[in-house]
Amino acid sequence: MSDAATLSAVLAGTATHREILQQPGVWREAARDLRERRTELDAFLAPLLAREDLRIVLTGAGTSAFIGQIAAPSLGARLDRRVEAVATTDLVSHPAAYLPQDVPTLLVSFARSGDSPESTAATELADRLLGEVSHLIVTCNPDGALNRAHQARTGSFVLLMPERSHDDGFAMTSSFTSMLLSVLLAFRGDDEPAVEALAAAAEQLLAQEKQIAALAVPVPQRVVYLGGGPLTGLARESALKQLELSAGSVVAYFDSSLGFRHGPKAVLDGHSIAVVYRSADPYSGAYDEDIVRELRSSIGPERVLTVSAGPAGTQAEAADGDWVLEGLETLDDAYLAVAYVVFAQLFALYCSAALGLTPDNPFPDGDVNRVVKGVTIHPLIETPAAFRAAGPRQ
Repeated sequence: MSDAATLSAVLAGTATHREILQQPGVWREAARDLRERRTELDAFLAPLLAREDLRIVLTGAGTSAFIGQIAAPSLGARLDRRVEAVATTDLVSHPAAYLPQDVPTLLVSFARSGDSPESTAATELADRLLGEVSHLIVTCNPDGALNRAHQARTGSFVLLMPERSHDDGFAMTSSFTSMLLSVLLAFRGDDEPAVEALAAAAEQLLAQEKQIAALAVPVPQRVVYLGGGPLTGLARESALKQLELSAGSVVAYFDSSLGFRHGPKAVLDGHSIAVVYRSADPYSGAYDEDIVRELRSSIGPERVLTVSAGPAGTQAEAADGDWVLEGLETLDDAYLAVAYVVFAQLFALYCSAALGLTPDNPFPDGDVNRVVKGVTIHPLIETPAAFRAAGPRQ
C-alpha cells in the first residue's frame, strides 16, 4: 500500500480508528460525568488530602502505568503532597521496595478492563502491607474484576469512564486519554474551559489526518519520541503505541529531551523519525528546542517532527514538521499530553495499515493479548514486618 488515501480506506470501520476519532466527545462526556459526581468525590478525597503525611501512589500496567508517569509531577506540585507513579507490575513483584513504609496511602489504580491479574493483586497487597490505605479506582469496564472488588467497598471510590472508552481495539487509545484527563480533573477540580480547549485541539489534529497518514509512506524503520517531565511519560506511551500497532516491525524508543544524548541517541540512523513533544513551560521548553535543532542538523529537518501548543494563528506560521495545537498555550504539560498523544495514535495507526497489519488485532497468533495473559500471582511469603525490617537500600 503506497498512499494515504488507500490507507484511509483500509482503516475505515476499524475499531481502533473509530476510538481515536471519538476522543474529543469522550473527554467531554468524562468531564461531565465527573462534575455530576463532584460532591461525593470531594467528600471521599477531602479528609485524605487534609493529611500532610498522605502518600499518593498512581498505579497501572503498561499504558495505564504511563498515566501515572504523566500525572504525578503535575499533581505533586499542585497538591503539595507526595505523589508517585509506580507500575502495578513493579508493585506486585517487589512490594517491599515500593511499599517500604506504613504511611497513610491513597492508591489510585488505572485499568482499561480491570481484569489484568496485577490490577487486583496490587490493591490486595496494599491492603495487606499498609495499615491505612484507601483506593481510588479509575477504570473503563463496569464488569471488570477491579470494579467488582471495589464498587461497594468502604474506603474505595470508583470512577467509571464513559462506556465507549472501553476500547474494543487492541491498543489503548480513548481509554488512556479519558483516564488521564479524569484523574487530573479529579484532583485539580473541574475545568470546563480546559476540557473544551483540549477537545478542540484534538479536533484540529484529526482534521489533519491525511497529512499525518502521509508520514507513514514509506513506513519508517525507527521512531523515537522525546519529551521532558510529564511529557517523558507521554513519549513512552507514544513509543508503545508504535510498537503495538506495528507488531514490533517498527523499532520505537523513548527518552527525555535531555537524557537522549547520554547514549540512546545511537538508535538514530538515516531511516529514523524523531518526534519531540515541546513543553509549555518556557524554561523546560528551551531544552526541547535544543534537541530539535541538534537532531534536525544531524538527521535532517524532514525527519524531526514536533508537537507543541500555541496561540491562534501559530499553525499557519509553523515550519514543515511542526504540528502546533492552537488554544492550549495556558495549559500545563500534563493536560497537553491528553491532546498531544492523538498525533502518535494516528501515526502508529497508519504505519500499521501501511505494513498490511490489522490494527484491531496486530497479533493474530495471540503472542501479545489485549488483556494480558500468562501472569501467575504468587503468594506473598515474607511477612510485612520482615519486609520493613529490611527497609529500602540506601
